[in-house]
Amino acid sequence: MGWADVGYHGSTIRTPNIDRLQKRGVELDRFYVAPMCTPTRAALLTGRYWSRFGNTKPSNERVLPWDTVTLARALKEEGYRTSISGKWHLGSKPEWGPRKFGFDQSYGSLAGGINPWNHLYKHGPYSKTWHRNDQLIEEKGHVTDLLTNDAIRFIKEKKETPYLLYVAYTAVHTPFDEPAKWLDRVKTSEPERRQYVACLEHMDSSIGQIVDAIKEEGHAENTLILFFSDNGGTNGDDSSRYPNTKTKGKIKGLNEPLRGWKGEVYEGGIRVPALAYWPGKLVPRKINTFTHVTDLMPTICGLAGYKPNKNLKWDGIDLWPILKGKNDGSKERLLYCKGVNGTNSTLHKWPWKLIVGKSKDQLFNLSKDPNEKNDVADTEKKKLQELKKFLEIEVFKDNDDLP
Repeated sequence: MGWADVGYHGSTIRTPNIDRLQKRGVELDRFYVAPMCTPTRAALLTGRYWSRFGNTKPSNERVLPWDTVTLARALKEEGYRTSISGKWHLGSKPEWGPRKFGFDQSYGSLAGGINPWNHLYKHGPYSKTWHRNDQLIEEKGHVTDLLTNDAIRFIKEKKETPYLLYVAYTAVHTPFDEPAKWLDRVKTSEPERRQYVACLEHMDSSIGQIVDAIKEEGHAENTLILFFSDNGGTNGDDSSRYPNTKTKGKIKGLNEPLRGWKGEVYEGGIRVPALAYWPGKLVPRKINTFTHVTDLMPTICGLAGYKPNKNLKWDGIDLWPILKGKNDGSKERLLYCKGVNGTNSTLHKWPWKLIVGKSKDQLFNLSKDPNEKNDVADTEKKKLQELKKFLEIEVFKDNDDLP
């Protein structure tokens, strides 16, 4: 989902449920993820940069070592029930699935984006990954509705134990094939854009259903809701790679005014809409300092009372004091990102952003140039070298952690 695809960023796409959470919650204005899906998911569930595991791209092979202390495993130790409804993409065989990494229940796609109706992934050995728990299954229905229904089923289980529910929609990943109910709401002459908008509005409505279920069960005051995209908006369509799927044409998410797309390390690929919502606990505000997907595991573990018995080498920090408004976070914080296939890397240190790749090094002052139009590497050589030294340390940590 793109930066400009939510109503609270000025989109014409109707996202009233996401917008309501943003208005009543804490907006994370500079929240960063990986430029593609699998790496972001690895970071979410471990609190560590994806490159610590040698992962820099979507993967059907198992990504995490078997003994990884995941967010789900940590919370299970504290008595939480754990469930995932949606896209796993950290290993596309049942024997590499969520239940092997701490989830009590799992449902959805073991791989990545899928055909919304037949639930098949791309042509090849991992095409059939639609599953419940450890069993591959076949069933009818649109993927967004099926995932929503499963999430609500879990919420309504009459158990007194706390829970972790990870809802990973395949929306708004290609391929698209929305029900007429949602297409009919969209007034545009562009069929490709119509599909995208319908898909996003369908997902927003589903998020509203989940929030309503939490309220109906009386869980709202005890539940922290986090929402974010796993990467920036895309500018392509690979639908022909999916069985029995017709290409719709290029379907663009909107990242404007940010530069770049999904798969790139410019801001449009890695800075995404994000928020935290907890009625009675969090006061509506906007956080402008750097926050990162790796922060979510330390934050949630802190709230749950989990104290690791060994150093988990988290790259993220506990955001709770920042979310509560006790401080605004450090402007001195460093953020590291290794891009797709490791071809480039970035380092953020406010207000600077360094990009190092096979071509010329790039340096941007995000305070003056948030949309990365003016590369100042040639005129800020001292700052360039300073940031490259910080980057070298992070790359060393990657190599040190690999087997």
